[in-house]
Amino acid sequence: MLKYLIILLDDTSTSYCHYENEKKERKLIALEDLKASILFAMKENLMIQFVYPDYELPQEYKDAIHTIDHSKIVPAGSSEKGDVVVLNGWTDFNECLFQEETAYVLRTGKDEFFKNHLQIKDALSRILRLNVVLTDVETFTDADFDTYKQCLQPLAEEVEKLYVSGMAQQLNLLTDRMMLTTMNNCNAGWENVTLAPDGKFYVCPAFYQADSKTVIEDKAPCIGDLLHGLDIKNPQLYRLTHAPLCRNCDAYQCKRCIWLNRKTTLEVNTPSHEQCVVAHLERNVSRELLANIRKHGTFMPEVEIKEIAYLDPFDVRKEW
Repeated sequence: MLKYLIILLDDTSTSYCHYENEKKERKLIALEDLKASILFAMKENLMIQFVYPDYELPQEYKDAIHTIDHSKIVPAGSSEKGDVVVLNGWTDFNECLFQEETAYVLRTGKDEFFKNHLQIKDALSRILRLNVVLTDVETFTDADFDTYKQCLQPLAEEVEKLYVSGMAQQLNLLTDRMMLTTMNNCNAGWENVTLAPDGKFYVCPAFYQADSKTVIEDKAPCIGDLLHGLDIKNPQLYRLTHAPLCRNCDAYQCKRCIWLNRKTTLEVNTPSHEQCVVAHLERNVSRELLANIRKHGTFMPEVEIKEIAYLDPFDVRKEW
């Protein structure tokens, strides 16, 4: 069931996920479409997330936005005060004056993460919530998997110290799995859809903003428009119940990225080997972290993370 409507305010609205926004020319959503999308959300009882570009919007747009409850996703340096601030790389990260009430998204490639991950350790005590998004998960190699696991260890040690001292910083790579008992994925096409500046709906921002070479059928397959409403083909495929690998998996923190699925496997409900292994490496380090925190007598939710002998569920799949 739909819960959220993501509204891209401009073609250049910041990416906050795995994909790169290839659109460089500003194209602001029509004011009439903005108002119509707000009305659509009201009628469907959807929460709105506005995704901002790096320039200030006209006043009439600001007035329209403030007619409804919403959250804001903004790029670092934006004049808007965002609920979520996107840090596009390590320069943004190092220059950021972190605010306690704000959640942050750090978008980074794997090589930059491997080189700079200790900066996260040094900054964790100043950040209440940080989501690290790897922008090139599909390029991971076996050697990269080993390096990634090694990078997670010092971050886990820092999180352990913070929790034992009474703090509760959230780092999606490690702490999310310690709190979850069910899948908590992106759920694009199922619980949220995106409205783009062209007045059309898309499964997620990536299907509109990403390089057209990463989309299979056409340049940007829309799933409806403001005039005719939503028209999602095979909507069940976006649901966890129709994802054979994922529905039996307990890497609950995995984004289960629909766009990455389609890009790498051509199926929206089938994840790539790389996405699965990365998620399970995080899961396993989270398991160790949870056990270590509990050794100190620190209260933690009653979450069980079982020991497993695989990193890709496909390796132990049962024939369907």
